[in-house]
Amino acid sequence: MSDALIEELRAALGERGVLLQPEDRVRYEQGWRYGDGVARCVARPATTDEVAAALRICARHGTRVVPQGANTGLVAASTPDTSGEMVVLSLERCNRTIELDERDRTVLVDGGVLLSQLNERLAEHGMWFPVDLGADPQVGGMVATNTGGTRLLKYGDVRHNLLGVEVVLGDGRVVSQLNRLRKNNTGLDVKHLFCGTTGVFGVVTRAVLQVAPKPAQRATALVGCRDGDAVLALLGAVEQHLGDVLSAFEVIGREALDAVLRHQPELRRPFDELPDYAVLVELSTTLPAGSLELDDVLEERLGAHLEEAGDAIADVLIGSSDEFWQLRHHISESLRSDGRMLAFDVSVPRSSLPAFTARVRDLLAAEHAFVRLCDYGHWGDGGSHLNLLWNDGDVADEAAFKAALQDRIYELAVREFAGSYSAEHGIGPHNQRFYDSYTDPAVKRLCSVLGVHCDPNRVLGTARLY
Repeated sequence: MSDALIEELRAALGERGVLLQPEDRVRYEQGWRYGDGVARCVARPATTDEVAAALRICARHGTRVVPQGANTGLVAASTPDTSGEMVVLSLERCNRTIELDERDRTVLVDGGVLLSQLNERLAEHGMWFPVDLGADPQVGGMVATNTGGTRLLKYGDVRHNLLGVEVVLGDGRVVSQLNRLRKNNTGLDVKHLFCGTTGVFGVVTRAVLQVAPKPAQRATALVGCRDGDAVLALLGAVEQHLGDVLSAFEVIGREALDAVLRHQPELRRPFDELPDYAVLVELSTTLPAGSLELDDVLEERLGAHLEEAGDAIADVLIGSSDEFWQLRHHISESLRSDGRMLAFDVSVPRSSLPAFTARVRDLLAAEHAFVRLCDYGHWGDGGSHLNLLWNDGDVADEAAFKAALQDRIYELAVREFAGSYSAEHGIGPHNQRFYDSYTDPAVKRLCSVLGVHCDPNRVLGTARLY
């Protein structure tokens, strides 16, 4: 059967620009953790003009579009629904431009460029884009979701490092604000309309990013802490005395670390008896080792804190950065192998993290004693990955059980602890109902005004911000 929409997309994008066959579409239709739909086709424009043409065609036909980067998101926002009517708009072919201005320390980059590609090019000049992740997303997707990562404490998130954007609106209009200015106080900063809004206002096709010099040296320690309060005391000490060089403060709960060591036998066990929390403290600097020995600085400061903290600190290990980071980076895959799992990405004020985690434990002990809490995360910026695990057969109706747990945990995080139900992953079908429940109606009305202008036909995305 003839499909006028697809014929028009083929005419605009070429044969390579449109994928129709199920075997070609499948990797675009399945998300990394959530999201499993069916696309009408996959449109793969190679330039901003082609993105604009594709969106004009879809808007004219009233066809909904889901923008997709590397499809590494965790809230099902980058995959189509099950209707078979949505067009997946993949930016993977928009990946040609990486223009570095070394003196300005900025880079103009296409939205489809992978983070790994960008950093490989920047490394040739002793620089990097320091939003550090376990995944390998595209730049456009990183802007759309305001990616954070493990070194947000030092470098900030994407929003902090974003200077300019080029965006195609839902009806094909192009907004190009590709300035390289760090200071520009002349009214509305347009780029912030598109950073962190999950692509529902427009598709990011190019961005200007500020980049950082690569560190000349790093020093890393793994510190065993008795409880959450000991973790916060350690954080306060290292920020007070080492704040200029502190680049990461990652926390691994005992249950999460135990899972890593059981499922990754090649990794060395760092503690004879696992503490309640293992804290990865990383320092980094562009100063060469001859000017400042970071290992010595870290050892001296942690030694002083050990004397002050007493038995609140179980052990301090200073050693291989790669070895300690391997423990951190293997958590997700180890937990996935450890039972049925429901994962939460939440944030609360840093000072509330011990109390919040304790409340979750108490709730589980009282109502679902068979569920284990395995937590880890970026306590330096208030982020916690709460992973709830149970064995096959423990739950009869798993979908209902997960929904009830989400309601309870998010209610705690948002209402009782003034936190967020989505610290890093944005809004998508997986957590849409919590956006609907918790977002201020005034914010929704403002989003509606913006949405009507940016996407008048409401064709973009699967998230509903208004």
